[in-house]
Amino acid sequence: MTTVRILLLVVGLWFGWYGISALFDLPPTDLASAAIWFAGGILLHDAVFAPVCAAFGLTARRLLPPTWWAVTACGAICSVALVLIALPVLDRRNAMSSNPTVLDRDYALGLTVALLLVWSLVGIAHAVRYWSGRRHARIRRGGLRSPRAAKTGP
Repeated sequence: MTTVRILLLVVGLWFGWYGISALFDLPPTDLASAAIWFAGGILLHDAVFAPVCAAFGLTARRLLPPTWWAVTACGAICSVALVLIALPVLDRRNAMSSNPTVLDRDYALGLTVALLLVWSLVGIAHAVRYWSGRRHARIRRGGLRSPRAAKTGP
């Protein structure tokens, strides 16, 4: 395990150095633009995104039963990732009139279908957990025989 960690560290350092050395080849105006975008991303995350996520998390924690927290958080993370990936193309119909094949799909429909799929899976996971919990409760009460208890012999 230590070998894997050392290998990952070496690969990560190499990728980091590669990225930094690629920045050295840029003109000063592009470096300034990259620095502004980098700082802006950090400030946007810390000033807007993190507090909003914390507020949603605390609200959901108060409203939802504890057994729902993990699956619902997974669905929320997937939803945020999908929306962030789709944001640049959601309202860019006919972005290049000279080339109609650029952004030629209905990205809003695709995002809607993806979000429906994610939250359907969240609902299925909740249902599976609910029904398996009910079955285990009946086994504990003696209403059903446990599959392990039904086995006899060596």
